[in-house]
Amino acid sequence: MAEIKVPELAESITEGTIAQWLKQPGDEVEKGEYIVELETDKVNVEVISEEAGVIKELKAEEGDTVEVGQVIAIVEAGEGGGDTSSEDKKAEESKSEEKSKEKSEPEEKQEKEEKSSDEKEKQQDEKQESTGKKERTIASPSARKLAREKGIDLSDVSTVDPMGRVRKQDVEAHGSEKQEKKQEAAPKKQDAPAAKKDDGKPVTREKMSRRRKTIANRLVEVQQTAAMLTTFNEIDMTNVMDLRKRKKDKFNETHDVRLGFMSFFTKAVVAALKKYPYVNAEIDGEEIVLKHYYDVGVAVSTEDGLVVPIVRDCDRKNFAEIEQEIVNLAKKAKNKKLQLSDLQGGSFTITNGGVFGSLLSTPILNGPQVGILGMHTIQLRPVAIDAERSENRPMMYIAMSYDHRIIDGSDAVGFLKMVKELLENPEDLLLEG
Repeated sequence: MAEIKVPELAESITEGTIAQWLKQPGDEVEKGEYIVELETDKVNVEVISEEAGVIKELKAEEGDTVEVGQVIAIVEAGEGGGDTSSEDKKAEESKSEEKSKEKSEPEEKQEKEEKSSDEKEKQQDEKQESTGKKERTIASPSARKLAREKGIDLSDVSTVDPMGRVRKQDVEAHGSEKQEKKQEAAPKKQDAPAAKKDDGKPVTREKMSRRRKTIANRLVEVQQTAAMLTTFNEIDMTNVMDLRKRKKDKFNETHDVRLGFMSFFTKAVVAALKKYPYVNAEIDGEEIVLKHYYDVGVAVSTEDGLVVPIVRDCDRKNFAEIEQEIVNLAKKAKNKKLQLSDLQGGSFTITNGGVFGSLLSTPILNGPQVGILGMHTIQLRPVAIDAERSENRPMMYIAMSYDHRIIDGSDAVGFLKMVKELLENPEDLLLEG
C-alpha cells in the first residue's frame, strides 16, 4: 500500500482544492504518472504517484479543500503496475464469479454490458498500438466514458493540455452539443445549485474558484492595510508609435518577436525606479525593504482570473528579451502552465487595461509591492502645440497607484512624470540603460 499525499506547494501555500481526478478507483497507475490536479491560490499543480499499482481508494472528492501532507488517495502497490495488477484482477474476477450466482439477472446483464464495453475499449487501444498509428491516448476516466457514449474516437480529439491528456471538456468540445453535455456531466454539489430564485427573480449561483477567492481576499486586504492613492498623467504616444512603425519589421526579422509597447514601458519604469528607489520597496513590519533588483510583474488576464507573472532582471534585458519573455509568460498563463516560481517575487507591476478599451482607471496595488502603473487605451485627442496651434495626437492616460505610507506624493508624481518624459522621447531610454 502507498499513500498519495498533498505535496509541499510553496512557502505561502498550505492548502489546495481538488480540481480534477485523473485516475479513479481500479485504474492502473505507473510510477511518476499524474493522478490528480490541485488548484492552488496561484497555479494548478498536478500530483504524481510514487508507486506503480492500482488506485484502491480516493479519500477526497473534486471540489474538496485539502491541506499539505493530507492523504488523498491509496495505491495498492505492485511491481511496475503490471504483473501484480493482473493477478489482482484475476482474483477479483474469480470472486465476482462466485458472487454473481447470488445476484439477480438484471444485475448480471448490467455487469456483462460494462465488461463488454471495457473489453471493446481495450481492444481499440491494442489495435491502435499495434498499427503504430500513435501511442495509447492518455485520457481521464470521465473523458473515456463520455467518448464511448458519444461514439468518439479519443485519438481524434484535440486537447489544450500541455501533457497531451484528453479530458472531459475536450470530448465535450469535440461534440455538437457542448453545453448540454457539460450540464449532464458536471458534478452535482449541494453548496452550488445551478439556479435559484430570490424574491421571485431568476438568478444563477456558482461557487467561487479558489483563485478567484484568493484574488478577492488579497485585493480587499491591500485596500484595508495600505494607504493607497492614485496619481494621473497623460502621454503623447506620437514618437513611440513613429519609432515602432519604422523599426517593427526589422525588429521582427532580427529577433523573431513583435515590437510592442510593453518593452518601452518596462524600460521607462526601470529607469524611474532607479531614480525613485522607494517606489521599488516594500514594508516589512517596521522596516522598509529597498530592492536593488528590477523584477517587473506584467498583469495577464486568463479565464480563471488575473495573474501577474514576473519578468526578471529587466535592467539587464534588452527590448527583444523583454518582449520575448512577456510573450512566453502570456502563453504559459493562457495554457495554464505557469509555475509558482513564475509568480513569486516582483518589485513593481504594470497592468494594461487599454487592451480592453479602458480609458482611465485606478489600479489596485499588488501587495506587498507599493507601486503599480496602469496603462490605458490610446485615443486621438486635440492637443495644444503652442498658444496658436493644436493637433490631434495619439494620447494615453496613465495612472500610478502607490502606498502613501512610504512613498511621498512628490516622489509618486515625479516617478510618473519621468515615465511620461521617457516615452515621449524614446531615444532617451537608450541613455537611461
